[in-house]
Amino acid sequence: MTQAVATRDADAVVPSAPHAHDTNTGVSNNKLAIWMFIASESLFFGAFIATFFLYRGRDALYLKGPTPDELLNIPFTSVTSFVLLMSSLTMVLALAAIQRADHRRFRLWVLATAFFGLTFISAQVYEFTEFYREGLHLSTNLFGTTSYVLTGLHGAHVTVGIVWLLSLFGRSLQGRLGPEHSEAVEIGGLYWHFVDVVWIFIFTAVYLIPQH
Repeated sequence: MTQAVATRDADAVVPSAPHAHDTNTGVSNNKLAIWMFIASESLFFGAFIATFFLYRGRDALYLKGPTPDELLNIPFTSVTSFVLLMSSLTMVLALAAIQRADHRRFRLWVLATAFFGLTFISAQVYEFTEFYREGLHLSTNLFGTTSYVLTGLHGAHVTVGIVWLLSLFGRSLQGRLGPEHSEAVEIGGLYWHFVDVVWIFIFTAVYLIPQH
């Protein structure tokens, strides 16, 4: 009788594995979903970057207007790009902090990440304003159309990321984000790293490769 009870108790403990996964892939459904989303967004941005290269240099066949050489401030954008890329480091530090249950450092690093992203967006708004003042509108020429759409779409994604980071900060303040919820931070980090990597390709295509 005693042995049967012990066996039943032992069997009851087995199903409660602390690191059980939701899928057969070894990752949770939420993490699998963000990876699928990143894959689809990579194709999305890839199509826009390919279109940018396809139509670059054809302004003479369309409308007149300012040329890229007259407008692009590469040193300025290089600095803001560095700020955005540095935010990936602070995002990693935020994840490490929440995994250690260090809430104070998590809030510090996640706010720093959001601040870096906001700095990048502010610089992009300033740059768009300068372009507009110089006469480059969305319909001025092909460079204006493709560059505004490409960089604007990326800016929209960064803005979504900033809101996401601030929501994680709010959950931490409310005590609803502990080490057991670190995957939520990891998923947000994956999205943030994605928008950083995408900007490397956009910055190279729009600013660094000469346009003729």
